[in-house]
Amino acid sequence: MINALLISASREGDTGYLTHALPMISQCIEDITDILFIPYAGVTISYDDYAKKVADALSPLNIKLTSIHTLTDKKNAIKNAKAVLVGGGNTFHLLHELYQEGLINPFQEAVQNGCKYIGWSAGSNIAGLSIKTTNDMPIIEPKSFDALQLMPFQINPHYTDYQAPGHNGETREMRLEEFMQVNQTPIIGIQEGSALLRKNDKLQLLGTKEAYLFRNGSKEVIAANSDLSSLLN
Repeated sequence: MINALLISASREGDTGYLTHALPMISQCIEDITDILFIPYAGVTISYDDYAKKVADALSPLNIKLTSIHTLTDKKNAIKNAKAVLVGGGNTFHLLHELYQEGLINPFQEAVQNGCKYIGWSAGSNIAGLSIKTTNDMPIIEPKSFDALQLMPFQINPHYTDYQAPGHNGETREMRLEEFMQVNQTPIIGIQEGSALLRKNDKLQLLGTKEAYLFRNGSKEVIAANSDLSSLLN
């Protein structure tokens, strides 16, 4: 049993923080009012400030947000959580802290046992098999690149094929092509404003934008609101 909402980004265009995601989050948590927040992707913001920022953004949903950094027994907090929010920031730092606190296995078990998982950006990235397709700079070295593995594929949030005029560095697509040269795992690139919603053995692309599936050296377009359940097999 896995219920997960993986949002590409905390904003779409010039929208307010998490504003565009509120309907998706509300639909996912249903009647749950107590939610655990994981702020470990925050690096240039304090965990206290990060938790307040998220709580303020989610205030229309009338939920009580508790940040895990304020708790002594973090493993038990995850075990007993009905829903967990994992914020964006630096993916390497997020995964490093989860390993440091010994929370990888408790996280996996909690979600398998019914805890709802909601992440955005880095929080979505760690729901895949590994963080090898993150966009972030490796500012710290986690124990492993292996992630929570709530999805049987790689995830690339904030996906864009834009290349600035005159810029000669590799595009996102080129980097993902490099990954495909040495790995067999499929990758789903989700654009800002969209999300992946998993309910047990069903997977759907949410939002009005298409996504992209990279596998076997090719790139396939995924139409908005497509059923992607076949990728869970």
